[in-house]
Amino acid sequence: MLIERVKEKRPNYKNVEIWKIALEIAYFNSYILESFPKKGQYNLTSQISRCSISITSNVTAGLVRTNKSFSHFIDIFLGSSFELSTQIIIAKHKNIFQNKRLMN
Repeated sequence: MLIERVKEKRPNYKNVEIWKIALEIAYFNSYILESFPKKGQYNLTSQISRCSISITSNVTAGLVRTNKSFSHFIDIFLGSSFELSTQIIIAKHKNIFQNKRLMN
C-alpha cells in the first residue's frame, strides 16, 4: 500500500527527458572508450566510465526521492558532468581518441 502511494507521487524516471539524455551520455561514452588504446590509459578510461554511470545513476536516484533530496542528487549529477567534460578535454589533449570522427 505505501509503495503504491510513493510510486504515484514520483515520476517514472524512464519517461523524464533528463534521464534519457544522461543515458545517451553513458552510451556514447562507452562507445568512445572502445576507441581508446588498450594500453596505458586505464585511469582515464575508468574515470570517464565511472562519471558517465554516476550521471545517470544520480538523475535516477534524485527523481525517486523527495524534493529536498532531489537537489542533493542534482548537485552530484552536475559535479559528475563537469568532471566528465574535463576528462574528455584531457583525453583530447593527449590525442587518445583513435577515431577522430568522434571528436568533430
